[in-house]
Amino acid sequence: MTSMAPEERIGSHLKRAEQALLAAKNAACKPAGVTVPQYAALLWLAEKPGISAAALARLCGVTPPTMNTVLKNLQERGLIERTPHEWHRNVLETRLTDEGRAAMELADAGAVRVERALAAAFTPEERDVFLALLGRCARTLDAQR
Repeated sequence: MTSMAPEERIGSHLKRAEQALLAAKNAACKPAGVTVPQYAALLWLAEKPGISAAALARLCGVTPPTMNTVLKNLQERGLIERTPHEWHRNVLETRLTDEGRAAMELADAGAVRVERALAAAFTPEERDVFLALLGRCARTLDAQR
């Protein structure tokens, strides 16, 4: 087995970029008083009111137990409300409160600034190539599982 220097490992560079993105988005969400996972949940809830916790977890790319913790924290802060489904009493429907919508909009403004700054670092052609390459990364890694 041949060793590989850390700086030659594409995964190390992907991880560094992911960490930088998360740090920038955490800073952008801070004025709204939410974390990036909380912001992601609020954003999807604004788009899909009443969605189940399990479906929300899939959309946010986290496990159901992690999502339940995120939702518990958001509910304790009054940013969401959870009510039993009309027909399925064991299913809780989750919706934003007015305070939750305000927090989501403030966090989203910061997150959009981060995304725009990132996009502006590339020409339109570079962005197209970069996204295609990231897609290839994901497909290659998915095939390794």
